[in-house]
Amino acid sequence: MKLVTYESARLSRLGVVHGEFVVDVAAAYGSIGKGKIADAKLAVAADVLRKLGRPPADMIELLGLGERYRKALGVVVAHAGEAHKKGPKGLVTPLRTAKLRAPIAHPNKITCIGLNYADHAREGGQEPPPAPIFFLKSHNTICGPGDAIKLPPNSTQVDYEAEFAVIIGKRGKHIPESEAHKYIAGYTVLHDVSARDMQFGDKQWYRGKSCDTFAPTGPWIVTPDEVPDPNNLRISLTLNGETLQDSNTSNLIFKVPFLISYLSQSVTWEVGDVISTGTPPGVGFARKPPVFLKAGDTVSVTVEGIGTLTNPVAAA
Repeated sequence: MKLVTYESARLSRLGVVHGEFVVDVAAAYGSIGKGKIADAKLAVAADVLRKLGRPPADMIELLGLGERYRKALGVVVAHAGEAHKKGPKGLVTPLRTAKLRAPIAHPNKITCIGLNYADHAREGGQEPPPAPIFFLKSHNTICGPGDAIKLPPNSTQVDYEAEFAVIIGKRGKHIPESEAHKYIAGYTVLHDVSARDMQFGDKQWYRGKSCDTFAPTGPWIVTPDEVPDPNNLRISLTLNGETLQDSNTSNLIFKVPFLISYLSQSVTWEVGDVISTGTPPGVGFARKPPVFLKAGDTVSVTVEGIGTLTNPVAAA
């Protein structure tokens, strides 16, 4: 199931992708009504949704309702989408015209992993780390599909980084690696844009990684049932149509379950937290000559089985 946040009539709404359409979650609630439903599977799913009494307010609340709720929502949405493609206004929007936003507008934490592909570490002149290197990006970095990556006026070395990201769906601490999968709500694409002159000049990564719009995410969250093996997904990036990064998540040094467990020994994961797992080789600063983003560029990040996230680049 693909969960989206999208804009309609200038309001942020929750939706589920059903074929070539986005089905509005709130409208899907209305489609089940209050009466008895003949279809047994749909009746069970409708009961799960009715227990909440209202649609979830945002993506974090939706994810926090758990896997059983998401599966029930999928049943209701599929029924509503098929029955009402030409039905009530606002229930269904063609995917091609839907204005998608970042799936989670304000995650509690955007936790990123540095140097998590051995060949990326080496292209920057470093050896692969013996333990994960974590850093945070601030909330102001979040933007969505089609939003402009805005170049800060105090940087001339803004670089691209394609990344595969994990969304936490359950609060937890001291999580065994074998149980880590139970805390995953889904996966998305994240572009870890980086101002290298700030990053390297500061000798730490926060400022260079946390400029406004430096974490495009989306286009949606894909639930784990649609991603059989997150450790075997092709990941690539194109700049103005030219492929500059092309690898596979099988090359991650530290895999997703280990990352969730490792940091949970120190930090509590919260619903909606984002873990961005690192970028493969081919980044701009390591190229000869270097390649940095400039106004007018278009950059796309694709993760197999997840989707493609495309953003223009603009001056501040």
